[in-house]
Amino acid sequence: MPFIRIQSSTPITREEEVKIKSELGQAITLIRKSEAWLMVKVEDNCRMYFKGSDEPCAVSEVMLYGKADRSAYDALTAKITEIISDTLSISPSRIYVKYDEISTWGYSGSNF
Repeated sequence: MPFIRIQSSTPITREEEVKIKSELGQAITLIRKSEAWLMVKVEDNCRMYFKGSDEPCAVSEVMLYGKADRSAYDALTAKITEIISDTLSISPSRIYVKYDEISTWGYSGSNF
């Protein structure tokens, strides 16, 4: 049950949003999760500053039920960075990826 939120200081077209969503659906398998349970939120034009600058930047928050191996997180971070950088033309050095491991996750009126 992963949830990935992408926040970008740049505008994102509908085509770019769909591309990001689709590529995240493939990338999530790197941490042994499935697109069938993936929820994605894409936010553009966020007022963001990084390293004291308002140059284009982005942050991705990955929340998942359970845990993954460090090597899987490393692979997913590389892939998310690549997706954002390639799609939105944001330098990898201006992209953060944050992870939250959730022990209780609610769905359809009950918890796992």
